[in-house]
Amino acid sequence: MRIRLLLVLIIMAGALCTSMPAAVIFRPGEKTKVLAPGEEEIHGTAQQLFAAAQEAERQGRISRAIKDYTNIVRRYPKDTLAPGATYRGAQLYEQLGDYIRAANGYRTIMQRYPASPNFDEAIEAQFRIGEMYLNGKKVKLFGIPVSTSMDRAVEIFAPIVRNAPFGKYTARAQFDIGLARQKQGANDAAIQAYQAVIDQFPNDAIAADAQYQIGYIWFEAARLGTNDEAAIQNARRAFEDFLYRYPKSEKAPQARENLARLQQKATGDAFKIAKFYDKQKSYRAAVIYYSEVIRQQPGSVASEQARRRIDQIRSKVGEAALQPAVAVNAKKQNVASRGQSSGNAKPQLRGGDSEVAPLPPPEQDSALPPPASLAPQTTTAPDSSPAPDTSPTPAPEASPSPSSSPAEPAASPAP
Repeated sequence: MRIRLLLVLIIMAGALCTSMPAAVIFRPGEKTKVLAPGEEEIHGTAQQLFAAAQEAERQGRISRAIKDYTNIVRRYPKDTLAPGATYRGAQLYEQLGDYIRAANGYRTIMQRYPASPNFDEAIEAQFRIGEMYLNGKKVKLFGIPVSTSMDRAVEIFAPIVRNAPFGKYTARAQFDIGLARQKQGANDAAIQAYQAVIDQFPNDAIAADAQYQIGYIWFEAARLGTNDEAAIQNARRAFEDFLYRYPKSEKAPQARENLARLQQKATGDAFKIAKFYDKQKSYRAAVIYYSEVIRQQPGSVASEQARRRIDQIRSKVGEAALQPAVAVNAKKQNVASRGQSSGNAKPQLRGGDSEVAPLPPPEQDSALPPPASLAPQTTTAPDSSPAPDTSPTPAPEASPSPSSSPAEPAASPAP
């Protein structure tokens, strides 16, 4: 009976031990912690932790495996197993869909373990995650998708450019930084990123797309209603450079079409400005812009209309009224003295003849916007804020900025 009773007690004790759902940890000065089976802290060498992590993977306990791999990197960062543990932990995070932590792990490989055999794989994985965010991956808050994040994409691409300057994905990562900034409307930063591709990777195929995108940004600024002639000039220059450097590119036909549209817009804008000054009876300014139309599209219908109107203005006001204000002012004294000697009390006009319409006052002359042929060669990149299409005004400067107003379809940006 005693033996039987002892056996029953042993069996009961074993059953209680195996069915215990958690381990209770007591530490002086700390609250009691209850850990699920297998989640207890493991202390040991890097080799022991690595073996424990692999065993946890075999058992399907991914969170436990990640914790053990992380402990190796935290406790033994210089151990030979640390690079492999870092890479494997990043892979497991990616499998769980925790892409930010995965990207951080891959970035650690690039920054701390460049001699790792998984270095190239880490760059490829980092690039893959970056493109997920670039293409619309939602950033989650408490597990709920809230918004896309181009900033997140840039943060993921930037380490590739810094840590692998001659890598397979570096030029593309630099281009994608520009694309992310362009999607944000940060055109200054986008142009700088694209220019970096051209400067640093001129022989890479992606450099052609970068050159095209620079032209496309300026093209959009000019197409959507800006009054800044510099936007048209910069777009034209960028597309001309593109065609010169990459004449066989698949985007070459589109670049030529964009140039034709830019020419039409420049002529149309010059014609609108000329008509504006014509209506205001600022005939000298009107002739300047009608002449610009003739220069831009000789032989076109618009140029013929401009030529006829110039002839009409000359017949109406005379050649003297169309001279620069400095030349007119030089003649003013002679005109005034002639009027005084003849005893004529009638006020004299600037052209010297009573039927000549007066020129704009000098302050308006000084505010004339330059025609396209006299526009500055460079200007700042277009602002990211939209600007509505307005009628031409004699303001000298206007920053090109993309507009959200509907317009004719334009060239699509590079993928």
